[in-house]
Amino acid sequence: MKTEIHPKYFEAKVSCNCGNEFVTGSTKEEIRVEICSKCHSFYTGQQKTAAARGAIEKFNRRYGLGKDEN
Repeated sequence: MKTEIHPKYFEAKVSCNCGNEFVTGSTKEEIRVEICSKCHSFYTGQQKTAAARGAIEKFNRRYGLGKDEN
């Protein structure tokens, strides 16, 4: 095998814009990301609630529910 052909491997510190930080293995010493599992809607569960709210509002518009009828 050839020597010195593999990149150096570091314990990289990953920093997110939301302030979350964690350590992982990488060929870079420091990584900055915009979205992580702490702030992404898929992982926080907010995506499902937003989709459900949209379906409920669509149902209410279709059948005229939720309006003040005096």
